[in-house]
Amino acid sequence: MVFKRLLGAFGVGGPSVETVLGTAQARPGDHLSGEVRIQGGDHDAHVHQVTVSLVTQAEYEHGDHEGAGTREFYRGAVAGPLHVGAGQYQSVPFRLPLPWELPVTEVNGQHLHGMAMGVRTELEIAGAVDAGDLDPITVTPLPSQQRVLYAFGTLGFTFKSADVEEGHIAGLHHELPFYQEIEFYAPSEYAGQINEVELTFVADPYGLAVVLEADRRGTAFTEGDDVFGRYHVSHEDALHMSWEHELENWLRAVAGHGHAGHGFPHASHHHGEQHGHGPGWGGVAAGAAGGLAAGLVAGAVVNEMLDDDEDEQDEPSVGDAFAQVSEQAVQEAVFEQAVQNAYEDAYEDAYEEAYEEAYEDAAEDFEGED
Repeated sequence: MVFKRLLGAFGVGGPSVETVLGTAQARPGDHLSGEVRIQGGDHDAHVHQVTVSLVTQAEYEHGDHEGAGTREFYRGAVAGPLHVGAGQYQSVPFRLPLPWELPVTEVNGQHLHGMAMGVRTELEIAGAVDAGDLDPITVTPLPSQQRVLYAFGTLGFTFKSADVEEGHIAGLHHELPFYQEIEFYAPSEYAGQINEVELTFVADPYGLAVVLEADRRGTAFTEGDDVFGRYHVSHEDALHMSWEHELENWLRAVAGHGHAGHGFPHASHHHGEQHGHGPGWGGVAAGAAGGLAAGLVAGAVVNEMLDDDEDEQDEPSVGDAFAQVSEQAVQEAVFEQAVQNAYEDAYEDAYEEAYEEAYEDAAEDFEGED
């Protein structure tokens, strides 16, 4: 008995925790709902508090040292203190606000190779090691972001990879201590001039900053360098903006070694601390989002959360994927119309047949009365 109590003090036979999400898919600025299910162990336990946090995998630089690790960027207590009896079951609901700057992990049903995002749940138990649970979540783009991604596909960019970088982009207000980079190979017509283009979104409740960074190759007379471009528009304007035209003009300026900053200073990355007023909450109405699905194809889905050791694979063109999605949508529309036509034809036939039968019956009754 004494030995069992001693094991309990070190977490052996203590309560276990499982988090069940209402949905594993969300968008920046949304809320993520779920419940924490606590199952009592072999003995009574006192839980100081139940904590839910958001974590991702981020790359960092400190001097000459580079690395990557798990980065917690939101943490909040959802319950506590609690007394959990031996074998007792308890459920704690929660509703978690998601930052507008939340990195995207999936586009058009395809996982972005290099991205990992999850909800971590912890029980702070008296006299014991914390019990925890980690559940992966999927983050899809805002309609305004998806419009930009669609333009990338139309112009022939090919997705390479995505990651999260510690630090901030100069000249932009950040709520989170990192930013996402979505990397593309430049369209084939710029081969030999531009190697890659990196895309970064920095969103808030009112608008969207779109930051571009091109890896420009050098010539016989110039050295290679990085060229930046930046746009800042409302979410509504982003839906109707001709991003294909804007991006193509910017690419031509970059390839021609002209000015490509669009009136903005070149962005630079730094790791200084910036203070803000906290993340903005709420969602953007998706009214104009129909038909803007971006055909962005990523690598294989990460098998384990925050464990991304898979080898990179050659990926099909973004434009090819979007074409497949468009063809599927057309086929579905044709099928729905065919079903509707068949339904209408069947209804008319049935109505005509029933009318003729009713007329014949009425005529027979009329003749019988005579």
